Amino acid sequence: MPWCSREEIREVSNDAQQIYDAIRHGRLIIHAHAHDGWTTVAVGTYLDGPSIHLHGENHLRTETTQYDNPATAIAEFERLYGDAVRPGPATATSTERHAEQARTLLASGAADAQPPLATAESVEMRAARADDHEALLKDFLESHGEWEKWRIWSDETTHAVHESLVLRAEFVHEAGPDDTQWRIAAYESPVGERLWHATASATVPVEIMRVLLDSLASEDAAKIAAGSQVSEAAISEATRPLADIGWEHTVDGRWIRWQAPADHLSGVQFDAFAAQSPHSPLPAWTFWGGGAADTPGWTLHFSPHAAASVLQDVAFEVAHGLTQRQLESRSRRLNALSRPDIRAQPAPRAGSARSR
Repeated sequence: MPWCSREEIREVSNDAQQIYDAIRHGRLIIHAHAHDGWTTVAVGTYLDGPSIHLHGENHLRTETTQYDNPATAIAEFERLYGDAVRPGPATATSTERHAEQARTLLASGAADAQPPLATAESVEMRAARADDHEALLKDFLESHGEWEKWRIWSDETTHAVHESLVLRAEFVHEAGPDDTQWRIAAYESPVGERLWHATASATVPVEIMRVLLDSLASEDAAKIAAGSQVSEAAISEATRPLADIGWEHTVDGRWIRWQAPADHLSGVQFDAFAAQSPHSPLPAWTFWGGGAADTPGWTLHFSPHAAASVLQDVAFEVAHGLTQRQLESRSRRLNALSRPDIRAQPAPRAGSARSR
């Protein structure tokens, strides 16, 4: 901001900090985001105030327009940014992730630990980068003969299509960390209407995507494609693995949220408003992890009528698989820190070995 005075810079940064705090503490709910070619833009609603459009990232984030209701704000946002619109908040920037990590360490009193223990966020983010989604796609197609690989005119995207043509998975090869890499779609018939869909960011841990793909291939394709009606029974079935492992849920207006216990940075959210609005671009289900709820390292979204069996399989992996891997990683790190340094031990003197 070279055109701003020092006082104006402070004012802009202070406003950006207030916006960030409102998002982090759940006072400002982000409905959707997009990239306008230069920076990130978003649309959200204050719990006790207006709906707004946001422009920019980090200390440059500003409020640009206010609206009386979410529907008007979202409709105008879609008109302005079209196909670039993505549901939910944008993936946390590196600055936001570093700030959240520092805050977590300070809150736990571990800021002075040498070396610091790996947090759940760092464990999940490393796993997401190390795992090979390209290999996952290749393995899935090789092990499920009823799915066929299709390439379109562009080499940027590969489609995995079930032989019934009612289930399809789209994979974007060069997706950036903040972009959607997987798109799942279920159709009424080979030429029928889309019944439900899912999207996954490029940072989703590969084991979660493996479970999702295997779940699509585990039952009759037509049954999976038909999906499930939105009902209390379907919600209960989809989230049973979370309840079984002790995740607590809260109801906040239109949202039901399940939060992982202790310091495991993952959760699930159900949006009742989006579930009752089939044409809304907002997801009904959001699985997230790798950071706080408002600054997740990865997100996985499902539309209202997603098959409850698929949701349940994903919920089980999020609740049990990631938690177990985090505990194992933490245990290995603790063992490494407590293991004596063999090099520091004095060499045994000749003849000091005990006879047997």
